[in-house]
Amino acid sequence: MQERIDYLTNWLQDKVKEAGADGLLVGISGGIDSAVVSYLIKRAFPEKSLGVILPINKRVEDQEDALAVVEGADLDYVGIELTDAYKESYSTIQKQLEEKGDWNEEKSQLGGANLQARLRMSTLYAVGNNYNYLVVGTDNAAEDYTGYFTKYGDGGVDLVPLLHMRKEEVREMAKALDVTDSIIHKKPSAELWEGQSDEEELGISYDTIDAFLRGEKIDPEDEEHLRQLHKKTEHKRQIPAAPEKFKGE
Repeated sequence: MQERIDYLTNWLQDKVKEAGADGLLVGISGGIDSAVVSYLIKRAFPEKSLGVILPINKRVEDQEDALAVVEGADLDYVGIELTDAYKESYSTIQKQLEEKGDWNEEKSQLGGANLQARLRMSTLYAVGNNYNYLVVGTDNAAEDYTGYFTKYGDGGVDLVPLLHMRKEEVREMAKALDVTDSIIHKKPSAELWEGQSDEEELGISYDTIDAFLRGEKIDPEDEEHLRQLHKKTEHKRQIPAAPEKFKGE
């Protein structure tokens, strides 16, 4: 695992050099994936790395897990509360659609959650522009295969160092990096809404996804569920679709 940590550290350094950037930043949720990325960017750029904590409907000082990550990694950070920006944006959207008679209440929870992710993405890039830093994502192999990320939200990043790592491998790397146990064993959640759980929303456990990604046999219904998730989220893993170049007059 130490060799893999060194490999990713060197890869991050190379990508920053190729881009003509000065360093790296990551949005920190307090989960294991963003924790591992935090430790990696600190190793790659000890003086040119930044954690960004972006709470919505909470205060920065209440983000105990995220603050524990920056302290454990000895990572410089900035906290930006986005509650007012989110509420103003979404209430305006809701008001206009209600006036038009097209507001869909059933889709409002997910729509609001996706807007939060995209607002955070825009904020990360604004901060990155300030420092000339690249934005580093936290998606792992399980999330990539299932499309469990918001398109142009947490999926809108410059680099994704964990993309080929199963969840179990991320946990192993977290231990090697000395991430605190409370973060390693925290229940996976994108915190899209109160009480939200990744595995409940996916309808399958990360252990089962990992087994599938290892090439092992899993329950046929679980396998079909995973393949359907992969199929319907294919658009998230591609650049925007465009037709072939028109060859007429």
